[in-house]
Amino acid sequence: MRPVFLLPVVFFLYLAAPAQGFKKYPIDNSGAAFYSFCEIRFEASKSVDSSAIWSGECVKEDVHYGVICVKLLNPIAELPLAEDMMISYADYLKTSFEITKSAGYGRGHLLNNNEKTRGIIDYWGDLEKNNWKIKAWTDGKYVGFLYAYTKKELPESKINLFLDGFRLPGM
Repeated sequence: MRPVFLLPVVFFLYLAAPAQGFKKYPIDNSGAAFYSFCEIRFEASKSVDSSAIWSGECVKEDVHYGVICVKLLNPIAELPLAEDMMISYADYLKTSFEITKSAGYGRGHLLNNNEKTRGIIDYWGDLEKNNWKIKAWTDGKYVGFLYAYTKKELPESKINLFLDGFRLPGM
């Protein structure tokens, strides 16, 4: 009788295991958070204008997942201007990440259908032939830049969960 009872329990645990691999993590003491398949250790720094920056990366199943969170020292009240600033920041990161090709930014995305946010999306390629997908989010006070890259074909559905998993303070 015992083995018959054990089989459904093992089956349930097997089904539940993948869901346990995707969880919410805080971004240090920023107030922001993100959902990920692996835990990221963040390094804190300051930008040229003294905005607070947290950045980190982890690897799971040959996919690199990264988050850069910026708490703007001087918030931008107008969302179109905040979106433009976010694109300028993404352009700066292209140089840092040695990006050689870009599909072009898709603009006007909303984080969790929140009208007080803006987001961009792009596909990149780098010098080492990695395939990248990025999304960046802002509310004018914070910028969340999330990216995933791999040498293989991008696992879109899995990566989209991560890229859409940024959470601004209070969300």
